[in-house]
Amino acid sequence: MAAAMLIPVLVDLHAGTRDWTAFVKSAIFTAVLCGLVSLATSNPVIRFTPRLGFLLIVAIWLTAAALGSLPLYFSDLPISFAKAFFESMSGITSTGATVLTGLDAMPRSILMWRSLLCWFGGLGFVGLGLLLLPSLRVGGIQLLHMESSDKSEKVLPRIHQIATGIILAYVSLTLACTLLYFSAGMGMFDAINHGMTTVATAGFSTHDASLGFYAHNRAILIIATIFMILGALPFVLYIKAVMPQRLVSFADPQVTLFFIIITGFSVFLAIALKVETGIGSGDALIAASFNLVSVITTTGFATEDYTRWGSEALGIFFLVTFIGSCSGSTSGGIKINRLIILWQLASSSLTRLIMPNAIIKMRYGRSEITQDVAQSALLFIFLYMSSLVIGATMLTILGNDLGTAFTGALTALSNVGPGFGETIGPAGNFSTLGDPSLIVLSYLMLAGRLEIIPVVILFTRRFWSR
Repeated sequence: MAAAMLIPVLVDLHAGTRDWTAFVKSAIFTAVLCGLVSLATSNPVIRFTPRLGFLLIVAIWLTAAALGSLPLYFSDLPISFAKAFFESMSGITSTGATVLTGLDAMPRSILMWRSLLCWFGGLGFVGLGLLLLPSLRVGGIQLLHMESSDKSEKVLPRIHQIATGIILAYVSLTLACTLLYFSAGMGMFDAINHGMTTVATAGFSTHDASLGFYAHNRAILIIATIFMILGALPFVLYIKAVMPQRLVSFADPQVTLFFIIITGFSVFLAIALKVETGIGSGDALIAASFNLVSVITTTGFATEDYTRWGSEALGIFFLVTFIGSCSGSTSGGIKINRLIILWQLASSSLTRLIMPNAIIKMRYGRSEITQDVAQSALLFIFLYMSSLVIGATMLTILGNDLGTAFTGALTALSNVGPGFGETIGPAGNFSTLGDPSLIVLSYLMLAGRLEIIPVVILFTRRFWSR
């Protein structure tokens, strides 16, 4: 992060402005702090335990958010530390909710830093750190699983090979998206920023109107839609795609269902939008698919206030905010693979009521759903709904109306970005919320990005007992 802070410095020096001083101060502080931590932990041999893993995961993300907020707080922006921390947390959790206004006239260094936070957060600080874990002598695949409650398969024999494959796929998608944006008419600076935040499914933009600034350019909206989808697919699929011996396992049930959902809902919304507004079929399909994909992939870009498309459209957008995309991607939400597992559990339970002596095996594609996987999915969904209710209640107590409180908690927990309503909807932002509300939302964003369990487990008495 200290090295990354120097990139906005170069951007400002190239632009001939003096906003870079905040980044130099922050980079020095970050480098000194991390250097001291490195020295303090250089000699002891670390014995990896699950308890250490959960604590380490949460500590890394909290530290990253705190350090990422320093350039924003030290800049000339009129924001409190709570707002700077919220903006940083929104970036590294790939949420895309913002408290900043006047983005079109904002210093380019700030805009670049926001995009960099999204890009690093989309990849995952722990995912990036997997390359270093062998030298740190701590568990690699264990930390990867603790960051996500999904027990992903090990597609390659060594953890650094998995990390290298994921990083190469992530960087390649970012470069391709950036070049296509530029070729479609974006300026290079906008193309670089939007390339990072699109593949990260984060949604930060360099304009207050988000990608609505380019709503007249069909090519840009189509490119954004395609790369939001690519960022929402499991990144291990890109590794499997270049492994001929593993092509049989390329067909993931969650990917199939994901494409069915976005295709069906996009067509329905396009028809509804055409009937409601009378626009052409092509424009209706592009607008519908772009905004739907933006929400279901938890990216958060918007071209217009889609909550005004009618009650049917509002219901669909509300539903897909819960669903999210595929596990193992940069997206948030409940994730489609858990919904498949939940359906299998419900189906097998109902069958056992009819045929108590039947032997029923639950399957996810070619694999059998084990008891541990089923319990993990149920635990996540229970904690997700509990966190949503508690978060919405706290936001209501802090003075927010019920609609803002509930949809704010939902969009933060699912890492979507915009909520619903006039205040935090696609046409608004979170700048009018008080600092206590932003702290609550920051916690929910962190919990959602780490898939709740690693964060909630720190609040249990047994975790801290000997």
